[in-house]
Amino acid sequence: MLRKVFDERGEDTRDHLLRKLIGAYISGFGLIEVRFHPHRGPFVRRVAREFCHLVIGPEVIEETRTGLVIQDLSDTSELNSEKCLRRMHLIVRAMLEDSVQAIKTNSSSLAHDVAQRDQDVDRLYWMVAKQYHLARPGGNDGDGRGPAAVIQGHCLVAKLLERIGDHAERIAGSLSVLGQSKPIDGKLMKALEEATNSAVGMLDKSFGALIARDIEAANEAIDLLTEHQKLIDQLTHLVSSRKGEELLALGGIVDRIGRSGRYATDIAEQAINMAVVAESERPKRAVAVAAA
Repeated sequence: MLRKVFDERGEDTRDHLLRKLIGAYISGFGLIEVRFHPHRGPFVRRVAREFCHLVIGPEVIEETRTGLVIQDLSDTSELNSEKCLRRMHLIVRAMLEDSVQAIKTNSSSLAHDVAQRDQDVDRLYWMVAKQYHLARPGGNDGDGRGPAAVIQGHCLVAKLLERIGDHAERIAGSLSVLGQSKPIDGKLMKALEEATNSAVGMLDKSFGALIARDIEAANEAIDLLTEHQKLIDQLTHLVSSRKGEELLALGGIVDRIGRSGRYATDIAEQAINMAVVAESERPKRAVAVAAA
């Protein structure tokens, strides 16, 4: 099991140390040791435990006055990259819908719940990124079509899903501004919901095409972008008459719904790439079976 050792010399902030721990986790180190001066112990232990809550698998297994060891106990056979993606897709699509619902109902509890779920999306993304790094030493069978290539595609999709989750969180966060102003009028709210449903529909179709390796469905998802952009343009016109912080908040929501739809088409493009690779693999396998 790979081991990474960090010497904490009192210069790290919370974010700096946390980033190093996450970097070691993603890079596939099963054991992470942090050495520190005794007076830095409380700080390091606090960040280490926060790290263990942020990602899937790691636990502190050893502690002394001057160091601690974290071990990754996750089992990638039980939670492989495709399972992670399926879970991310379900979380993110619900986040998008609930973020706009929080705006509509002025629900701070629902907005907070959306933000909490974004942490789950991050955890799953880091899990996929770790699996990609672990798969790389196995190679791509010399032609870029082996297991590592598949997980690389999954990692790219996971990043796109993570970005959609970020946009959903920020849409929900807009409630802190919009909740202080008058309720959004019915026409604008209906347009926001319609654009959100469009983005969610594109996401569902793109992700379905990815799992099924369906090039036709992926192309259909990409073609939906034209209609989605029309909805975004209409929304932009509707919010242009607003002023001040309300204009900025609503403009940000419209932009994030638009970006979410475009990220969905990026997933569809990745679905096509992976479907093409899968198709090229079938004849090779058939030849191998025939030769046997």
